Order: sequence, then structure tokens, then C-alpha cells
Amino acid sequence: MSLQGAAADLPPEFARLHGSRVLIAGSGISGRALIEPLRELGADVTVTDGNQASLDELAAASGVAVVAPERAAAEIGAFALVVTSPGWRPDAPVLSAAAGAGVPIWGDVEFTWRLDRAQVYGPARRWLVVTGTNGKTTTTSMLESILRAAGIATVACGNIGLPIVDALRADSPRNEVLAVELSSFQLHWAPSVRPTAGVILNIAEDHLDWHGGMKGYIDAKAQVLTGDVAVLGLDDPVTAGLSRVSSAGRTTGFRLGVPAPGELGVDGDRLVDRAFADDETLALVDEITPPGPAGRMDALAAAALARSIGVGATAVREGLRSYQVGPHRAALVAEADGVTYIDDSKATNPHAARSSLLAHPRVVWVAGGLLKGASVDELVTEVADRLVGAVLLGRDAMQIAQALARHAPQVPVVRVDAGDDAGVSPAPSPESPDAVMARAVRAAASMARPGDTVLLAPAAASLDMFADYGHRGRSFAQAVAEVAGRSR
Repeated sequence: MSLQGAAADLPPEFARLHGSRVLIAGSGISGRALIEPLRELGADVTVTDGNQASLDELAAASGVAVVAPERAAAEIGAFALVVTSPGWRPDAPVLSAAAGAGVPIWGDVEFTWRLDRAQVYGPARRWLVVTGTNGKTTTTSMLESILRAAGIATVACGNIGLPIVDALRADSPRNEVLAVELSSFQLHWAPSVRPTAGVILNIAEDHLDWHGGMKGYIDAKAQVLTGDVAVLGLDDPVTAGLSRVSSAGRTTGFRLGVPAPGELGVDGDRLVDRAFADDETLALVDEITPPGPAGRMDALAAAALARSIGVGATAVREGLRSYQVGPHRAALVAEADGVTYIDDSKATNPHAARSSLLAHPRVVWVAGGLLKGASVDELVTEVADRLVGAVLLGRDAMQIAQALARHAPQVPVVRVDAGDDAGVSPAPSPESPDAVMARAVRAAASMARPGDTVLLAPAAASLDMFADYGHRGRSFAQAVAEVAGRSR
């Protein structure tokens, strides 16, 4: 899609980029999406990344200039702007150098927001923003489904996978409203964003190493409370308390119980709106997928954002009915010998794992990976009476094992480490992640009895062993298929 006007017609913050050097920090999906928009603005684009193979591939595919981070930091004064991908920490050498040299640093979301406000790609869109520790992707997808049911041209974008700048540049259809999922990383680097409506679903310990503690994490999330409407998950005490810092024109919330006037919630078998209507039924509880408390809360959050821009109750109900759960989010994998196998690989922190564990009365828990500074003690204490066994893998398996020993000593625990079965060599070769997962599933299956659930809800990130949480979920499903096949 071409720009709406010549460079001379652009706001100064973009007009000055014409003929200037701009550095993109990160060669992943979000970084690559920035190349063409910056070129369209007339910028001389350079990309930096610590992965040299990725840089080489990008240079060959797009002809963009690439540079190692050390050189980019050394030459930082030559750049008019740095646009960073969300995963780059503020203390990364390149970004520290830019800050020290007075070179502006925008996140990819900040850059895209400014493009949109400047109407570089046509009239500015309405942004409905979803953030929180857990449930972001489900809520954003539900919101997209509701908006489409209302006949609104929309797309889910942001942290859900599609870069927001690509959603702006799309010609057909031209998206009028964006259903935007934003992580705490993206929000940290996007101080100008003022959404039409924004929701914080919940807040629990996550990414504390990146943000330097809980305060930094909460402050980043609170960025979505700066627009026209702010929506808060009222059953979460930390989130509910953010009403005091909301600068939105209107602040409302949702709860699983009966809502007070000015809230959304659940009354009997109905999801009801008492915030944007006196008492309007939005959907029936048994129509919501995924079932259970987490699914209902996500549905209420999505409904609140849609209702904030005038979407009718009929479209909300139709959109929620037609929504289908994405992969690796409490997905049923198989049932064999009376045992149910569930893949919730997306549960990458203790708070997310909690929702999965509480949805089943008897669980063999498959967990472990990178805890990212989070504690599992509170989680183990709460779910101890549901656990009939635990199988642990990944770098931080020992931390989870120690929490189980402290708070659930009656639960049998198996740790599965790469190389356990590699023989008696002094330096055995590590097993592949898929082989480790296969042994974990076999161990879990041996613990389970008819009526039990073998649940992959890792409470940790996947990158210590797997390419991503999707790879981990697929590995689990493959291992389950082998176990189920042998049971026939």
C-alpha cells in the first residue's frame, strides 16, 4: 500500500526520516515488518540482531543493510532513530548507546501508533487493546470474532502474530477497528499509545527479570488505561486496584459474579452487561468456548471492549458462539483407557497454569521450563489436593520439585532430564526435546488412572528446550498419540 501523501506532507517526525539512517533492532517478525514502511518514508534502513544467520538471510532476501550489535552500538550517532522489537531489554548495549547519545528509541508499536495517528495509511483506526498476564490471545481472538459478527472490518494483530503495521497497510479490506494484543514488552516501548478502549485481564508474576521487578511490569500494563475507556478484571485484586491510576475517560470492569451497576459479569446462566446497558444478556454461560471460569472471563473482557464502541448484544452473542479455541490452549489431545490428555502449552507462567489445574479434579501435572523469576509456591499450595502426580522437565524443574516437596509432599514426582537414558558414558549426548517429552508423557500415563487428566500446563516458558510453546505442545501431542496407540 502506498503512502497517502508526499514526504513533504508528512508530520515532521516522519518527514525528517527521509534520507536519514534508521536502525531496526531485531530481525524477527516485528522487525522485518518495519523495513518497507520505513523505506516508504524514504529512510535508509539498517537492521541489527545478535543472530548473524538471521541477518545474513534477511540481507539476501530484502537487500537491507545489516550490522552486528557491537558495531551498531559503536556507530549509534549516525542514526536518526532506533525502532526496537519488543523483546529487546532497555539495558541492551545498542539501546543503552542510543539513549546515551540522545537518539530517539521507539518500539515497533510506538512507530505504528504514530503512523496511524498521522494518517500515513489513511484515516486513523480505532484500537481496542488487550493485555494481561494470561488470556490475551483468547480474548483478542474472541474480540475479532465479535467485531466481524457486527460487520466491522477488523483483524487481530500485535502480539497475536500479525504485526500491527501490516494491519495498517492492508488494502482489502481496509481495517476500521484493530483488535490488538499487546505484551508488557510492547507496552514498555509504546508510551504514546492511547487506545479507544483497553483491558487488563489480570496481573501475576511474569517477565520480572525483564522489567526489573513487579512495579515495572505493572506500570507497563497500565499503559492501556490511558484512552477513552479502561476495562479491568475485578476478580484480580492487583488489576482491580489499578482503577486508581486509570486516566481513561471512563473506567469499568468485569467479574465472574453478579455485576454491580456499571460492570459486566455473570448472573445465573447469563453473561450480562450492566456497564453499557441497564441489564442486557450478552450470551449464555454454556455457549462459551473454552468452558470454565477462564473462558467466561475472557468472553466478558472481549464483550466489554466491543460494547464500548457500540457493538450490539446480538453481535456479541453471535461472535462468542462462533469463536473456536486456538491450538495449545487447554486443547483436548486424546482420551485413552479412561485418561484425558490436555495440551495447555500456552500456560507459560504459574498464573496461567492455575486456571488449567483448577479445571480438573484429578491431575497428573506435566510442568517445567523457564520460570523467568516467578515463584510456584502459591500455585502448588492451591492445587495440591488435585494432584495425583507430577512429571517435571526443563531447566527450572528442580524449583517446581522443591515447591512440591514443601507444599504437597504426598504427590509423587518424576523428573525427566535430557540424557537420563543415554547410557553410562561420562558425557552422554543430550536427548532431543521430543524424546524427553515422550518419556515425560510415558511417566505421566503410568501414574494416571481412569478419570484422571494428564495435563501439560508447564507454568514456564519453553525456550530452554523447544522452539516455542507450539513446538512443546506438538511434541506433547505426538507423545500422547504414541501412548494412546499402544493402549489399544
